[in-house]
Parts: sequence; C-alpha cells; structure tokens
Amino acid sequence: MGVIMNIIIGLIIIGITVTIHGYGTKFWINFLRKKYKHLSEARFDTRSVWLLIYTALFLLFLNFLEATVWGFTYYLLPGITEFDSLEKSIYFSLVTFTTLGYGDITISSTNRILSGFEAMNGILLLGWSTTMMFSVMQALMKNTFKEH
Repeated sequence: MGVIMNIIIGLIIIGITVTIHGYGTKFWINFLRKKYKHLSEARFDTRSVWLLIYTALFLLFLNFLEATVWGFTYYLLPGITEFDSLEKSIYFSLVTFTTLGYGDITISSTNRILSGFEAMNGILLLGWSTTMMFSVMQALMKNTFKEH
C-alpha cells in the first residue's frame, strides 16, 4: 500500500476516533448536567470525588476504545504482517496512542506511517480528555474557594 493510501486511511481513522470522542464528550456533559444539577451550589465532598472517578474512568474507556479502533485497523490491513494476534495489535496501538513507544513491536512495512498518525491522534484526544477532567474539576471547585 502506498504512502497516499496510508495517509487517507490515517485521516479516516482519526476522523472516526475524533467522532467517538466528540459524541462521548457530549454524552458525558449531558449526563453530568442532568444527574448533578447541584454542582453550582455544592461544596467539594465525597460525591464530588466519585464524580471525578467516574469521569476519569469514562474518559479512559473512550481513549481505550479509540486505540482499539487503531488496533483493529493494524490487524486487518493486509500489508501489516507484524501482528499475529489482535491482542498484539491493540497492545502496539495503546503504546503508540499514548506516545509511550516502547519499541518492542514496530511496523517495518510501508504502513508504518499510520503509527505516526495514531500518535498525533492520541496526543490530541488525550489532551482533550485532560481538558474534560480539568473542566469537571473546575466546576466542582468553583464554590469551594468562593469568599462568603
């Protein structure tokens, strides 16, 4: 597969993962607005801690789902021969998505440009997740330090 085809596939997968993250974020914000209407008056308490835990778990699930989409892509592409199992391709994807890059598994084929696209995608979506965590924390802390 040529470089142009890899770029097209990379952009399509980025589009899919950004869509997952966008709709996941929309879902979580709407969920929080409905379930936690008290946030504007509440102090930081045990319920607030659980809200942060649930938010972190939800965002980690989204990131795992997005890395898994990349893993399936690597596993299914005919030109990539390094992955003899789905687990191996998802592992490579998680290491690449998080830009950890152990290097114990690499793509030596012409499809390796995809891993660069995945790393860019991971930086973007992990940053988005961090921003979501910050936004939830900011909403929770808004009244904690308010002067009375």
